[in-house]
Amino acid sequence: MPFLLKTEPDKYSFDDLVRDGETVWDGIKNPQALISLRGMKRGEKLVVYHSQVGKAVIGTATVVSVDASDPKNPQVRIKAGKRLKQERSLAALRDASLFHDSLLFRQFRLSVVPLSDEQYDWLLHG
Repeated sequence: MPFLLKTEPDKYSFDDLVRDGETVWDGIKNPQALISLRGMKRGEKLVVYHSQVGKAVIGTATVVSVDASDPKNPQVRIKAGKRLKQERSLAALRDASLFHDSLLFRQFRLSVVPLSDEQYDWLLHG
């Protein structure tokens, strides 16, 4: 299952991930987001969304490993993918019927959002 990861670009941006190559995705406190993190599997596809500033899906990433031995602080290592040729703005997501039932809009403050394969493909290819 693909996931959307929200980050504030002034704290850790997609460009930071590209520079670092890999990172541990942490700092998550929301119980529902933690469930999503703990359930991630190696190789799953991710998109990185800039919140606060930019408000758009910027690029892709992949899950490298998951250590869920501490359920309150799962260690999900992710690897940078590619920057999208065309960023997908929050307004574009809101307008796309594919996202009308998404947790992205039902629980907007959720920092890890599961996506359907169709939503992931739309984000990458329109």
